[in-house]
Amino acid sequence: MNTSADPKTALYRIGAVSKTTGIPVSTLRIWETRYGAFTPIKTEGKQRLFAEHDVSKALLLKQLSQNGQAISTIAHLDLEQLRRVSNLPHNAPQSLAAPSQPVSLAVVGLSMANRIESKKFATGLKQNQIKVTDVLVDLATATRAELAQQPQVLLVKVNTLQTSVHSDIQALIAKHKFVQTIVVYNFAPEAVVQAMKFSGLIVRREPISDIELAELLQSVLFVDSARAQEFGTSGAVIASRKYSDATLSRVAGISTNVLCECPRHVAELITQLASFEQYSQECLNLNAEDAHLHAYLRSISGSARSLFENALEKIAMHEGIDLREGAG
Repeated sequence: MNTSADPKTALYRIGAVSKTTGIPVSTLRIWETRYGAFTPIKTEGKQRLFAEHDVSKALLLKQLSQNGQAISTIAHLDLEQLRRVSNLPHNAPQSLAAPSQPVSLAVVGLSMANRIESKKFATGLKQNQIKVTDVLVDLATATRAELAQQPQVLLVKVNTLQTSVHSDIQALIAKHKFVQTIVVYNFAPEAVVQAMKFSGLIVRREPISDIELAELLQSVLFVDSARAQEFGTSGAVIASRKYSDATLSRVAGISTNVLCECPRHVAELITQLASFEQYSQECLNLNAEDAHLHAYLRSISGSARSLFENALEKIAMHEGIDLREGAG
């Protein structure tokens, strides 16, 4: 099925598509005219204008052709069909191979998905491979979608943040059990941004470069996969916060039979680590020059915080402490 441009979406000249995807203009024209891969809008001056989904399709066609697929057999496929083909095990790209399994990523927003899947973005990742398993056009589509796999990370790009957007994202997290969620936005009330941060989301305002975005993704990954396995963790992504400051404060004040006061000490450690984790995140947002350092610091503090949360659960089970939010 050929794609067709929607006048309401962003439109790009063929030169811009070539620059974004790294595909020569001549190749794009062959894919269009000979194989019917695209149906761009043509202006009165016969200028080709490609839509955002055409850029997505070009990136996927490039990836699949580099992995041995013949353009003639895949050019007619739509985006969903191409993504299913690209996610087959024998089609996994080799250029970013890493010792551990790639981190699976669901992306809301075509423009953000195109950035993530570009070669330029890939160079910003230091150690870990990112595998895009699902791409949703917008939040409305995402709320109705059944995801192909179980992605570990959710990356959302929206223009404006409102309370309703926060609610939609939280519903997505509850439905699909994402380990971490990153939200990139253009405009938002400060109260909404703070509420999203307090609920464990990583929130970042545009403009953000590809390198900064790569560092942001890097900050939610374990720095050392071998060490993560040593500690018995189940994946490469650091879990978001499980317990609020209020819950930790309540636990720290409980009198228990543990003479060394482990609940209090562990709860206080988690609070301190979570505070430093947030501090490193803020520094990552504000200081592009030191972004890699702060991504590393956030990853270290986040993984330590996650490990101590696991320890707190064991203590709570032993002592009969209720860790549920708002429990007395």
